[in-house]
Amino acid sequence: MDKLNLQDYEWKIVVRPLTMDDFDALVAMQQRCFPGMKPWSRQQIESQLQIFPEGQLGIEIDEQLVASASSLIVEYDPAMEWHNWHAVADHGYIRNHNRKGDTLYGIEIMVDPEYRGMKLSRRLYDARKELCRERNLARIIIAGRIPGYHQHADELSAREYAERVVRKELFDPVLTAQLANGFTLQGIIPDYLPSDGDSRGYATFLEWRNLEYRPGAKRRYHHWVEPIRLCVVQYEMRPVRSFDEFAQQCEFFLDVASDYKSDFVLFPELFTTQLLSCVHATRPGLAARQLAEFTPQYLEFFGEMSVKYDLNVIGGSQFVVEDETLYNIAYLFGRNGSIGKQYKIHITPSERKWWGVTPGNKVEVFETDCGPIAVQICYDIEFPELTRIATKKGAQLIFVPYNTDTRHGYMRVRNCSLARCVENHVYVAISGCTGNLPFVENADIHYAQSGIFTPADAEFARDAVAAECNPNVETVIIHDVDLELLRRHRESGSVQNWNDRRLDLYHVTYEEDGEQHRI
Repeated sequence: MDKLNLQDYEWKIVVRPLTMDDFDALVAMQQRCFPGMKPWSRQQIESQLQIFPEGQLGIEIDEQLVASASSLIVEYDPAMEWHNWHAVADHGYIRNHNRKGDTLYGIEIMVDPEYRGMKLSRRLYDARKELCRERNLARIIIAGRIPGYHQHADELSAREYAERVVRKELFDPVLTAQLANGFTLQGIIPDYLPSDGDSRGYATFLEWRNLEYRPGAKRRYHHWVEPIRLCVVQYEMRPVRSFDEFAQQCEFFLDVASDYKSDFVLFPELFTTQLLSCVHATRPGLAARQLAEFTPQYLEFFGEMSVKYDLNVIGGSQFVVEDETLYNIAYLFGRNGSIGKQYKIHITPSERKWWGVTPGNKVEVFETDCGPIAVQICYDIEFPELTRIATKKGAQLIFVPYNTDTRHGYMRVRNCSLARCVENHVYVAISGCTGNLPFVENADIHYAQSGIFTPADAEFARDAVAAECNPNVETVIIHDVDLELLRRHRESGSVQNWNDRRLDLYHVTYEEDGEQHRI
């Protein structure tokens, strides 16, 4: 098998400011989203971009505009005609934009129907929230359509319909998404857009409060908390009949992680070996290469899911054949559509004996929207030099997909992960498999107790365990880790292992890309 080109499986997704070059695509998308409603004119878009370019956002997937959001800043006034879109939005020209105001007003958000269900509105709302934080604005106010109302208008008032959506008794494609993104319902606006037949002209009046707002400050204060939400999957191995069945199980966990607004989700090492239960049984070395034949499907599936669910996914690891050589590779699927890979560097005796795996030669550190991270596959966490290298390269989060058959093997991974936290002032998350795969050689039994570990100091969790699964049951743990707390710990913790290394006595030297490096 030739070496796979990861660019063939990447999605290029970008949240960016809109420009006038987007006008034709914007109007076409508006007509698909709101058929029968008058789209933006060129003069309106030119005015929006000239007056407040930072507030006009678009999402591009593979160089195609698929979602957009438009907004302006106003000074909050309870007496303002919030019920009148034309007044608040200046008929779409936003000439009333007040750069010294305290409220971001959203005048439109839309997602191309072909790309709905991919949580693109979450990305736009998150970008608006970040704009509020950066500019120290007190709130976001939006008036939202309720396009599902026309189906219930004969028996429910608009207020009754909205209240039932809030109580989860009904689903509305717009209001439900807005509530899920942290907005609260403040009222109902009649005759907001009379041309909106699906909403019967009504709109909801919604608000999101910026908890970091400081009256009188020009810009945001320094973040005293920088939380990153991790979801760790403890995955039960079971026979499957097809790749689609395997993918269905994985998507369940991705959906859970996304519902909890996780930044990362971690799967176990070689959890893909359950696919061997749906192929013809053969010798372990040949079976590993059979498993590698699923790699294109695996890359396509997780590449799409990371974008769809707005997650950074560490997809466990998978066997890959490159130039007739078998590797064990962990892939990072970024929610921006990128794909990175980390070869397993240390191969266990059983991997060599049963499967003939070849080691990789480089410690990768991946830049993500939550900062630099590293992935160390199972046995690799048991070699302290690798985490030293990753930490020197900037990693603060180490993800360890592992696969162990006994408690002894699990304890090696756990104890070494805890040690790496202390030595390098990092967080380490570990994810393992449970359950059995009868008659799958070298992958038939599993033992796991997945967890999230911290340095051992007063400001962290007791026993340096932030969260931990019960052993040998399929479950997930979800926990926030704080990078700002980690930074302060490295600078002023009770012990400062990184700073107190005796580099006059010892150091780590490693080879990379033909050059020698020293830590």
